[in-house]
Amino acid sequence: QVQLVESGGGLVQPGGSLRLSCAASGFMLDRYVIGWFRQAPGKQREGVSCILRNGLKAYADSVKGRFPISGDNAKVYLEMNTLKPDDTAVYYCAAGRGCATDGAIVAAEYWGQGTQVTVSS
Repeated sequence: QVQLVESGGGLVQPGGSLRLSCAASGFMLDRYVIGWFRQAPGKQREGVSCILRNGLKAYADSVKGRFPISGDNAKVYLEMNTLKPDDTAVYYCAAGRGCATDGAIVAAEYWGQGTQVTVSS
């Protein structure tokens, strides 16, 4: 069992920044890859970014160059810069078996509770 707890969401103006954190714990955590998804109202969930244990990272095209991911399996961060209204969504931390080139966690098995990010003036 893996537990994931997100923090760091909130309300920010366009062009602003936020940092999301995901604290991971649990049995055999080193067998999992950690990453971020998001889901906006009325839209499908999409992968944002994920990071492998060897440090390799992947990003969705929509966030490439703006949302660097960092950390290790115990704590993963998503630095969200130059935020746009289209980035408004609930952001979920997830643990799965792989990291796809579009930033999506492959075969996600565990999810955090989600944290709301709202970008609005």
